[in-house]
Amino acid sequence: MPCTPGSIDLHTHSTFSDGTCTPTEILALAAENELAAVALTDHDTTAGLPEFLESSRSYPALQAIPGVELSTRYGARELHIVGLFIDHTDPALLEYLAREQERRAKRNRDMKIKLALLGYPLDDDEPAFAAAGGMGANLGRPHFAQALMEKYHFPDLRSVFEKLLGNNKPAYIPRENSSPREAIAAIHASGGLAVWAHPIYRDRNERAYVRRVARKLSALGLDAMEGYYSLFGPPETQLVTEAAAQFDLLLSGGSDFHGERSPNINLGCGAGKLNVPAVLLEKLNERSAQKRVLLPAAQNPATPI
Repeated sequence: MPCTPGSIDLHTHSTFSDGTCTPTEILALAAENELAAVALTDHDTTAGLPEFLESSRSYPALQAIPGVELSTRYGARELHIVGLFIDHTDPALLEYLAREQERRAKRNRDMKIKLALLGYPLDDDEPAFAAAGGMGANLGRPHFAQALMEKYHFPDLRSVFEKLLGNNKPAYIPRENSSPREAIAAIHASGGLAVWAHPIYRDRNERAYVRRVARKLSALGLDAMEGYYSLFGPPETQLVTEAAAQFDLLLSGGSDFHGERSPNINLGCGAGKLNVPAVLLEKLNERSAQKRVLLPAAQNPATPI
């Protein structure tokens, strides 16, 4: 599906979390789609960024932005914060991610036990797990759904979630998440910008919620909101744009690309109508440069030591 040449995609996932394309393949797709910039924002891991940044040398016309997507808890909801322009070697960020990985690993162990009790035992070496790097890797529910589909002949991933893994289903294990304050602080420690990812969904009217949370997060140092997203139409983009303006936040956007795991979501153009304008990138680049200037030399990847 053709994308708008010169547009950007600042929200993608690779095989290092729950996507099916490697970081190198994501860059190749972005170049093929004539994007001006693409960010790799895997869930709670920066393990794919060395490959991403190294491979980006082959595409000098494409800005490759190192990122991460952090899962947090705000009240009763899970709230995702994307970090852009991060230094993936920053000790504070790595310490934060190590805590999140241990929480994820515990959840996976508990989910595996619950599935066995329900009559769906899974081995550690299931092909779906091995393809993602094994049980010690950054596994999530999509990997479990793939393993269950393959081993127990579910017709598709959706049916696995509807029967077992969806929220409040028999094998569901709630995640223990950090707070938005902790996530934003970790992103800022690495010199990155903190972006509230997909603040709303098309089937919800959440104007009051978006403004209330934007107010809270802006006070914690949030830099931007994702106003362009694969599931957004013009009303959602307008709502987020107004909230961002009210609290002096920048705008970002991306497809939330996962490759074959979400076959209807394409890199750069989402479900077909996504067009994240490159003008947003200019302001994000400016804010990123300002933050790097303010960082101590030891934390500033752009400053020689």
